[in-house]
Amino acid sequence: MPRPNGKNKKFDRRRQQQNPLFKRKKFCRFTVAGVDQIDYKDVETLKDFIGDNGKITPARLTGTKAHYQRQLDTAIKRARFLALLPYTDLHGA
Repeated sequence: MPRPNGKNKKFDRRRQQQNPLFKRKKFCRFTVAGVDQIDYKDVETLKDFIGDNGKITPARLTGTKAHYQRQLDTAIKRARFLALLPYTDLHGA
């Protein structure tokens, strides 16, 4: 006989929605948009994935799939090398 786990799915869902720290399920923006390649010249999109301090935001926070995260990483590094994006927050962009 299976051991009861004591969890009620309906109750858990209601409790999560009332919690102010509840986060929505993340999704990959590039998959939804049907993007094939991430362009390093699209600076406005790349800025969304860079933190205030200039670091690249990890996929676990943005919800980006691994395939697109690798492309995003390369595109941001290329844009930085070509001076389209700043390396740190101290550089005025």
